[in-house]
Amino acid sequence: MERSRFGFRPWRPRSLKARQLTAASASLVAFLMLAGFALDRAFAETAEANLRQRLKSYAMAYADNIDFGRDGSLYTPELGPDPRFHRPGSGLYAEVVMPSGHWASLSAEGPLLPEVAGQLEPRQERFDGPLAITQIDGSQGEVYRYGIGLVWAERGPDNEFPYTIFVMEDAQTLAAQVRVFRAALWVYLGGAGLFLLLLQVVILNWSLRPLQRVIAELVRVQRGQLQRMSERHPRELEPLTESINALIESEREHLDRQRNTLADLAHSLKTPLAVLRTQLDAGKDEGGVREVALRQELDVQLKRMNDLVSYQLARAASGGHKLFSAPVPIESTAEEIVRGLEKVYAAKNVLCEFDVAPGVQFYGEAGDLQELLGNLLENAFKWARHRVLLTARPGPSAPNRRAGLQLAVDDDGPGIAVEDVAKVLQRGVRGDERVQGHGIGLSIVQDLVRDYRGELQVTRSTELGGARFEVTLPPGL
Repeated sequence: MERSRFGFRPWRPRSLKARQLTAASASLVAFLMLAGFALDRAFAETAEANLRQRLKSYAMAYADNIDFGRDGSLYTPELGPDPRFHRPGSGLYAEVVMPSGHWASLSAEGPLLPEVAGQLEPRQERFDGPLAITQIDGSQGEVYRYGIGLVWAERGPDNEFPYTIFVMEDAQTLAAQVRVFRAALWVYLGGAGLFLLLLQVVILNWSLRPLQRVIAELVRVQRGQLQRMSERHPRELEPLTESINALIESEREHLDRQRNTLADLAHSLKTPLAVLRTQLDAGKDEGGVREVALRQELDVQLKRMNDLVSYQLARAASGGHKLFSAPVPIESTAEEIVRGLEKVYAAKNVLCEFDVAPGVQFYGEAGDLQELLGNLLENAFKWARHRVLLTARPGPSAPNRRAGLQLAVDDDGPGIAVEDVAKVLQRGVRGDERVQGHGIGLSIVQDLVRDYRGELQVTRSTELGGARFEVTLPPGL
C-alpha cells in the first residue's frame, strides 16, 4: 500500500465496472472450465461405449462365421470382420476359448496378450480395460477387451458345448480420439470464451451508460451548466436522481431564503435607522426637551428593530428541512406545546382535545414540527373561546415513499372570512406590513408547508364553528 505524508493512504474501493467485469469474467471462466470438463467426460464415456459396441460387433461377426467339427475342432473363416485381424501386431485381436482348446487370430502372433481367466457363462458379457500387454518390439501397451459367452448347439441339445469369444483393441485408438476431441474442444471453448468476454465488456458498457449519464449530469450541475438532473433515467436510478434533485432544490431554496431574509431585514431596518438619524441631527441644536423625546423615540425604534430582527431570524430558522429525517411522534410533541399554552392562556380556560391516529408520525425535523404545531395551536388558543381540536391522520401514500400527513387545528372562535384568507396567508415582505391580529406565526406556517411541498387550507370548522387550519403533506423521500 502506498504511503502519503501522514501515513498509509486509505484503501479505495474498485469501480462498479471493475467489480462487475471481474465477477463476470471469473464466472465465465469457471463456467467454461466446468463445461469443458463435462463435455470431455461425456465424450470419453461415449467413445468408450462406442468401443465396446464395436468390439461386440466384431465378436458377433465371428460367432456368425465360425463352425465346429464333430470332434469339437474350430473352423474359422478365411477373412475376419476386419483385415487387421490377419496382420500380426495390428492392434486388433480375437481369441476363442473352448473346453478343448484355444484359438487366436493371426494378429495375436507376436504380442503377449492378457491371460484369459476362463470361459464366460452363456450370454455373459464382460468389458475390461485398459489391460497391459507386451508388444512385438517388447514395449508395453494397453488394450480394451470384450468377451461374450456362447453355446454351440447345432449337433443337438445332447452335444452342445460352451465357448467364449474375446476381442481386443489397442487402447491408443481410444486415447487418440480423446486427444483430438480435447484439442478441438479447448480451441473452440477458448474462442467462445474470448468472444463472450468481449461481448460482456460491450454489454457492461451499455448497461452502465445510464449511470455514466447520471454522473455526467451531476458534474454539469456542479459546474452550473444545468439547474437540475433530468428525469429520463431508468427506474432503478429514479430514486437517486429524485433525491439529488430534491437536495439541489432544497439547497437552492435555502440559499434564496437566506438572501431574502437578509434583504428583508436590511430593507426593514432602513426606516428605523433613518428616523434615528433624523432625530439625532435635530437633537444637536435643540437639546433639553428634545433630548427626552429623542430617548423615547430611540426606545421605540430600538424595540421595533429588535422585533424585526427576531421576526426575520425566525423566518430563516423555520425554512428548509433535512432529507431522510427520522420520524417524529406527533402526540407527544403536541402535548408539550399545549401544556405551555394552557399556562399562557389560563385565564381563558381553553380545553384542547386530541384526535390523533395511532402511530401517526411526522417525517421531518423536530423543530419544524414544533414550529408548525406551535404556531397553529397558539393561533387557535388566541382566538378560541373555550375549545380547540387537533386532528392528525396519515396522509396520501406512494410506492417506495414515506407516508404523508394530514394535520388540522379547529377552534370555536369567530373564524376567518373567505375574503380575508388570502391576507392571512400572505407572505410578509416587511415586518410592519403583516396582518393585524395574527402575528408572524401564520407566515412561518405557510413557509414550512411550502418547504415540505405541502398545502395549507383555511376554512370554516364544521365541528367547532370557528376557523380550521388544515395542513396536507405529500409522501416524502
